[in-house]
Amino acid sequence: MKWNKLYPLALIIMLISTTELVDAQLLTNTIKNTHSDSLRGQYGAGRDWWDVTNYDVHVKFSISDSFISGYNDITFKVLKNGKYLQLDLQDPLILDSIVFYSKTFPSRKISDKSIIKDGNAYFVSSNLFTNLSVNTSNIHLLAYYHGKPIIANRPPWDGGLILKKDKNNNPWVSIACQGLGASVWYPCKDHQSDEPDSASLWVTSPDTLITVANGRLIEVKNNNDGTATSHWSVNSPINNYTLIPSIGKYVHFSEIYKGEKGDLDMDYWVLDYNLEKAKKHFTDAPRMMKAFEYWFGPYPFYKDGYKLVESSHLGMEHQSAVAYGNGFKYGYLGRDLSGTGWGLKWDFIIIHESGHEWFGNNITTKDIADMWVHEGFTNYSETLFTEFYYGKEAATAYIVGIRKNILNDKPIIGPYKVNKEGSGDMYPKAANMIHTIRQIINDDLLFRKILRGLNATFYHQTVTSFQIENYISGQSKINFKKVFDQYLRTIKIPVLEYRIKENRLYYRFANCIKDFVMPIKTVGLTTQWIKPSENWQVANLTSNTNSIFSVDSNFYIKTKKVD
Repeated sequence: MKWNKLYPLALIIMLISTTELVDAQLLTNTIKNTHSDSLRGQYGAGRDWWDVTNYDVHVKFSISDSFISGYNDITFKVLKNGKYLQLDLQDPLILDSIVFYSKTFPSRKISDKSIIKDGNAYFVSSNLFTNLSVNTSNIHLLAYYHGKPIIANRPPWDGGLILKKDKNNNPWVSIACQGLGASVWYPCKDHQSDEPDSASLWVTSPDTLITVANGRLIEVKNNNDGTATSHWSVNSPINNYTLIPSIGKYVHFSEIYKGEKGDLDMDYWVLDYNLEKAKKHFTDAPRMMKAFEYWFGPYPFYKDGYKLVESSHLGMEHQSAVAYGNGFKYGYLGRDLSGTGWGLKWDFIIIHESGHEWFGNNITTKDIADMWVHEGFTNYSETLFTEFYYGKEAATAYIVGIRKNILNDKPIIGPYKVNKEGSGDMYPKAANMIHTIRQIINDDLLFRKILRGLNATFYHQTVTSFQIENYISGQSKINFKKVFDQYLRTIKIPVLEYRIKENRLYYRFANCIKDFVMPIKTVGLTTQWIKPSENWQVANLTSNTNSIFSVDSNFYIKTKKVD
């Protein structure tokens, strides 16, 4: 289809969106998705020709009436020829104007007639786009906006602006927007596959409060009008949804961690009345860093430092500024999700949300359908932390214990291109899959090398599930394709059917995908490793072990004795 007067922008957007919606429905087969889902999740013609290199977000918070206003100066690079671009900003926020400029042409306001609003997306056309050469960089899109953003009712699960009060009745403000998207509070290219290479936040708020955000604090300027502007700078690629300010009566303390890449600044920002409590409790942070640098490699954001920032909600993996709201308790709000007692030896939010610095922030999936890469590995980081400090038996008890939280309600991998996650099993089930794969590799040095290799190979990159799957198979020299398909793409848990007769073990896998084969370790047999498939196999036994036969609990399967 040619771009000319016969096909105005609105018509082309409609045709493309319709095509993408059909495509999304074909991919999912059973899930019907909306036009807005497609606009949010697709990486189509309005997004694929330009690559964001920097966000420079300036925003003023009027806390008393939940009003914000400001602009985002978006810098980008041209990847290929494009005719229009998609900018995202969610209702009820209002896009005021867009200015386009670069070193080679002067600032130019885009005509309102060239901007088509479609739900939470704005499609912007300009003849300037068609004149941009491929690989041209430092192009700027300046988007001004204002309004009252969606208020989060139950953050972090229900996203939006968070307006709370601390126990002294001081304002306590932040944002949580994973899944919902950063466009809930600033205009951006709201797709997980395109991270800015760097970012800055300029936050204006009451001068009686402190603003903490990602990266490094550059300066705080008093505006002499009852407000102050805090400038924070991020020097690494960052997910849109983790670029977040927190505003409150914060105080600060810090320490230097001697890490694999040298001195790492570890900073802690808590409400003033929690300072002494935090100083005692946050000792889990350097313990976490020691364990995770061992397993995963160097902390990925030495340039930006590491922070824990007290939040009014449970927590979130805001890059280099982890939101912490676990009430200075061990476990998950004082509970052990494994039911074994080991989960009460450490603070769940410090360990889990910090684990996302490696899986989620360093390695980010292009589509949230593949979020198991974030959540599965990070959930497994809890087991690895337990193992590092308390040993393998404790770690095994923990990973087996969290299986009771698995629902097997739908596949872990969700529908692509519609901004939808799969099952919440991406946490405990994916972690148990990873643990099972580790048993099959049967070489902990190699397994650790793979974890560190993932973070080095995909350092500061966006990826697909298949890239992670193929890397693990390639490095282990074991083809895990069927294992990934079984656990990620179905709700079937393999069932080992067996019977013992005349000193022989007969066995096969049921409830599995076609051609599924997976070695497992058994207990009570002379031959401890077997390799079941869909077909019956037989192994000779030295004696009748009917009463003691079982599968090693480290393998996430079920067993069934049959006649």
